[in-house]
Parts: sequence; structure tokens; C-alpha cells
Amino acid sequence: MHRTRRVHKATSSRAMARLQGREPIAILGAGHGGQALAADLALQGWPVHLYNRSPERLQPLLKAGGIRLEGAAGRGWARLARVTHDLEEAVTGTSLILVVTPATAHIELARQLAPLLRDGQTIVLCPGRTLGAWHVVDVLRQYGQEGNVTVAECNTFLFASRTVGPARSMVHAVKARVGVAALPYERTGMVVQQLRQLYPCFLPAADLLETGLDNIGMLFHPAPVLANLARVEAGQPFEHYTEGISPAVARLIEALDKERLAVARRLGVKLRPARLWLAETYGAAGSSLYEALQKQQGYRGIPAPRSLATRYLWEDIPCGLVPLASLGRHYGVETPVANSLVHLAGAALGHDWWSSGRTLERLGLSGLSVSELRETLRTGSLPGRKPWFPTPMESPSQIARGRTAALPVSISSPAPLPVNIADVGQVAAGNELLR
Repeated sequence: MHRTRRVHKATSSRAMARLQGREPIAILGAGHGGQALAADLALQGWPVHLYNRSPERLQPLLKAGGIRLEGAAGRGWARLARVTHDLEEAVTGTSLILVVTPATAHIELARQLAPLLRDGQTIVLCPGRTLGAWHVVDVLRQYGQEGNVTVAECNTFLFASRTVGPARSMVHAVKARVGVAALPYERTGMVVQQLRQLYPCFLPAADLLETGLDNIGMLFHPAPVLANLARVEAGQPFEHYTEGISPAVARLIEALDKERLAVARRLGVKLRPARLWLAETYGAAGSSLYEALQKQQGYRGIPAPRSLATRYLWEDIPCGLVPLASLGRHYGVETPVANSLVHLAGAALGHDWWSSGRTLERLGLSGLSVSELRETLRTGSLPGRKPWFPTPMESPSQIARGRTAALPVSISSPAPLPVNIADVGQVAAGNELLR
């Protein structure tokens, strides 16, 4: 699908004046996606607080005084309101916190955020991978956070992006729709409304099971890396999607996708096969998954990992394949392909993914019936436990700004929204190359 290229002028005094009427947005994670997202939002006139745990990653941005955005989303020079490795400094004064780190960093971030969060703040995991928002809520609760804070997750990122040089971000492709679910679920409409102030492509998902099982990264990332293990370990350059996914590798991914869809059906979740996901998200249609991937022009030029220390394994296995297999095991769905990929990666890297990944036992969700699981992932509380969220519910926007929130977005239908691609092309997230 062709995206219209948008040109942003450098941040001018007029653009800076617009910042005075907008609340700052915190972006946690200054990797490939975090920098692209920060640049694009700043070019739209939003004051951005960009945080990264290690100050070394921030030095090129501080030295340059901003980020240059290039590629499918448009181009321009963006100046950020705040660049910091101090988490409290990043989130103070913000209502919206966008977490764009790898999912493996979610729990440590939640521990550090727990004493810093204030009533009315919204955390959005971009994305949550599988059951990420539940995991974060559980950790916030354990660390004493009992305020009126909303946690939500996206099923994917809107951009495929790379940092291509010091303070330079390239967007390779743009997604047309991004699903969102919040805890408790009644706040999903409110969160979608907040996000649509930034981009019009966000739409409500049915619940965290839908966003979690619609995690396409677990399909497109680990299997191609494991199928090209020698090339990746040797650091040989090749394109991940066009060269790393041959017809045979694509059939392996399709077999894994059938397991994902079977688990979803058992849990009452309606999902699209990966081939249709490519068609709806990127406009890349094909009679097979291999053909659709080859037609996805935005994937061309995206390099494969050059070492085994890649989030395509270290994030997508524990936060994607492991919870998928765990759900299958608990609810009577066989997942031999997912199990095999986890075992193969464990043998190759010498790591026990089952003990470190998001199993239902580790998440405190084992022993629930299907209906109890779905209710828990809609309310944010286990059966018989006191709700974490205050009731009657006020929206965080009402608390943070002291005024009545706008009408919530309807959450009754997950139908795709009409999207003007020329106006959409601008979100990125994640600390590594996005799908």
C-alpha cells in the first residue's frame, strides 16, 4: 500500500507556541521506535519527554539537539521538550505515558513507576506483547500502587522503524490499524480517545486476550531467526523478511499461526490469520503467507539481526511463544510447533524460557476456567479479590485536568475504522526494529 510522504518543517516559534496548550507526553524507551515516535509527536506540536535507562543512548540526541525523521511517515527536524535518564523527571506532569521498551523491560519499569504514578495517569504498552498489561498491573499492585491509574496495551506498533544514524530515525512502513485494550476494560474507550488525539488509527479490541493473541511478532520474529541461525550467529547481512523467510520458512510460520488461531478459538477470541493481517494492516495481499510477505514493500530493506542477542528471540519467545504455549496447555489445545521453537531456542542459547517467560503460573492466572480468565483480563482482578481500580470510576482525564471528559469511544464493535493513510503515517514504538 502506498503511503503519502509528509514533510514537516523544522520546529518554529509558531510550532513551539502550540506546545503551551498541550500536556507533555512521556515516552519511555529511546530505541528505534521510541526515537521515531518522539520525533513524530514533536513535529506535530506535542511536548515530548523522552526517557531512557542508560544515558549513553541519549547522548547523540542531546548533542544534536533533536532528532531528524525520515521515511514513510514524512521528514523533518524535531526538538524534544525533555530528554532524560531520570524516570521521575520524565513522567512528572504527564497524563499519558507510552512505554516503547521491549516487553522484557516492562516489569522493572513497573516496579520503578509504582511510587511515581499519580491519579489520572494512563500507561500504554506499545505493544504489550502477550498479557503484558496484566503483568504490569500485577506488579504495580505488589509495589503498593493503589491510585486511579489506567494500564492499557496495543497489539502492535504502527511503524516499522530503524535508527539509521546519530539522532536520525527512518520509518520503513506504516500500519493502518492498531488495537487497544485497557484494564479495566471499561476504560478502553477512554484510552482510545486519548490515543486518537495523536493518531486516528487506534481502535478498541475485545480485551487483553485479543491484543495478546494478535501479537504477530511471535510469528514473524523467532521462527525466521531460528531457521537462519548460522547466518545470524555469524553476523551475515541479509534481509529478515524477503531473504530470511523462504517458502518453507513461511509454511513453518503458517503452522505456528494455526496453533495461535486454535488457542484463540478455544478462548472465544476472533482473530485474523497472519496472511489477512498483512492485507488489512499493510495492504499486502497474497494467496499464501510467503507471497503476501514478498509483496509487503515496507519490509524490503529491513535487515535481519546480526547476532543472537536480539529481541526477536529474547523478547518474542518469553513474551509471545511461551504464553501462547502455556494457554494451549492449560485449555487443552496442542501447540507442538510453538513448543518446539521454545525448546530449540533454549537449546541453542542455553536458556530456560519456560522458567523465565510469561506462563500462566508465573502470571498468577493458572487454574481459572475460560470464563474466569476472560473476566479477570477485563476487570484486572482475580475472582474473589478486591478490585484494584476505584469505583465509581472517574476517568483519568477528569482527575488530571479537573474537567468532564469527552464522550468515550464506542467499545462494542472491533470493526476496522476508515483511515486516511496520508494523515495516519506517524507512530513508532519499540526499542528494536518493529515488524
